[in-house]
Amino acid sequence: MFDHGRRQMVKELVIGAGIRDPRVIDAFRRVPRHLFVDPAMRDQAYSGKALPIGYGQTISHPTTVAIMSEMLVLQGHEKVLEVGTGSGYQTAILAELADRVFSVERIQALAVKAQRILEELGYYRVVITVGDGSLGWAAQAPFDRILVTAGSPIVPPTLIQQLRIGGRLIIPVGNENHQILKIIDKTENGFTEVELEAFQFVPLIGRKGWQL
Repeated sequence: MFDHGRRQMVKELVIGAGIRDPRVIDAFRRVPRHLFVDPAMRDQAYSGKALPIGYGQTISHPTTVAIMSEMLVLQGHEKVLEVGTGSGYQTAILAELADRVFSVERIQALAVKAQRILEELGYYRVVITVGDGSLGWAAQAPFDRILVTAGSPIVPPTLIQQLRIGGRLIIPVGNENHQILKIIDKTENGFTEVELEAFQFVPLIGRKGWQL
């Protein structure tokens, strides 16, 4: 049941959405999305939906996860910071694509659950901490890539500071109902910024994001 659903999801919502990176496509074939949602909703795990995971959070639409993952242009050797662990599904995709993944989640219950599922699946090169993701993870910086999975009113300067020269930050920026996905590449002379399509994410809560 789940294998068939996953194959259909990859065909329709990953490849069908224009994703061409074979490593990203293979990652979606391998990661069991149904294990990252509530058992009562597992029959919807491979549908084109952003499903609730509790605490006002969601597991993002598969196409959104695929687009952001491909934009990171991961080769397999990178050290990645994820801001907003949530269910841990995006974290697992990153673990398939990068060398090490450090993820920050502000809700302890979600962090604990995600860490348990990831360990059960054998993703041992993932470390999750509970904290303010808008501040990044200074103790583990610098990072080759930073992915923010929640909408922010600004690009937190702390995240740019923690990005290695030659690194890339992807972050949705806008108001609480509408954000533009930004790709920021850090160079020796500063950084370049490209704005892409509009998305809607849960808000990034924190000192450099939205205030509670």
